[in-house]
Parts: sequence; C-alpha cells; structure tokens
Amino acid sequence: MKKKILKWLNHLVTGLLVVLLICVASLVVTSKLSGGEPSVFGYQLKTVLSGSMEPGIKTGSIIAVKTGGDMTRFKEGDVITFMEEDEKLITHRITEVIKNDNQLMYRTKGDNNNTEDINPVLAQNVVAEYRGFTIPYLGYFADFADSKKGTVLLMIVPGILIFLYSIFTLWRTISKIDLNSKSKNAVEETKTN
Repeated sequence: MKKKILKWLNHLVTGLLVVLLICVASLVVTSKLSGGEPSVFGYQLKTVLSGSMEPGIKTGSIIAVKTGGDMTRFKEGDVITFMEEDEKLITHRITEVIKNDNQLMYRTKGDNNNTEDINPVLAQNVVAEYRGFTIPYLGYFADFADSKKGTVLLMIVPGILIFLYSIFTLWRTISKIDLNSKSKNAVEETKTN
C-alpha cells in the first residue's frame, strides 16, 4: 500500500512540475510575442500598480480586461482601462458620459480617490473594459516575471526542479536494484553453504 501511494505521489509531482514548466514557458513566450501584454481567451492581463480602485481591486493585483469592440458603448458605473497622454494605462470607473458634437468622452474616478480625474477620457483612448476578474497580489509576481532576472529565473527554476527530481528518482531506483541484488546474493550464498 505504501509503495502505491509513493508511486502515485511520484507521478503527481512529476506531472505538476511538467505542467508548471509548460505554463511558465507559454506565459513568457506569449508575453514576449504580444509585446508584453499576455492574453488569455481574449482577455489581456494587466497589473494594478496603485490603490486608486481599492478595496475592489487591490494594489499588486492582476486584472483581466476585455479588449476590442465599440468603445462608445460604456455607461456610468462601468470600469474601463484607458491610455493617458503619457501612454500610461489607468483603470477607473465611469462617473459620467459626456457627448459633445462628434465626440464622446467619459469622466472617470478611482473608487478610492476623493475626486474625479482631471481630464475626461476620449472614447478612442479606451483600450479595454474591466469585467470583475481579479487575482490579488499576483501582479507583484508578474512584474518580477516581466523583468530580465525574472524571465531567466522562471525559465530555469522549473527545469532545474525537474532535473533534480529526475536525479532523485534515478538514485532511488538504483538503490532499490542494488538492495534487491545484494539480498539475492545473500540468499544464494546461504543456499550454497
């Protein structure tokens, strides 16, 4: 029974390490190919670097935002991600929709901010809509993974873990073979004597 459990655990750990390596490699490759914006099922993953949307979106969280579509469709209360003049992305809630002649703009505010944002957001500067999916604190890890050190480390560590685990498994198997061989020799020696 103990051998079956150990064998099952062996397969489980090996499988998890392989899956981890594949996931990390795919995330890194996807991120690099798309210019640093990983996309999963049509959603882009963004790291939240400020506390302006707390408590709903915590600093250091990863959020999934849906890109594309008609950027004039939003209404008061929707949460959008938009590009500021300095090409910085911000995710805030719409407090007012402003229609001027041929232009549509959104007045926005961070949930945790006391005042609305100074400048209204032009509809063409909206890049995505936040639909409520967030993973708290994973953004700190994502920022590290996006760095040169992080990318190298995240590609190497799972490989090293798999390699070390393979050496351990091989050593354990060789030890069992040696033990079985020694016990066979001891039995043969007692038979001959």
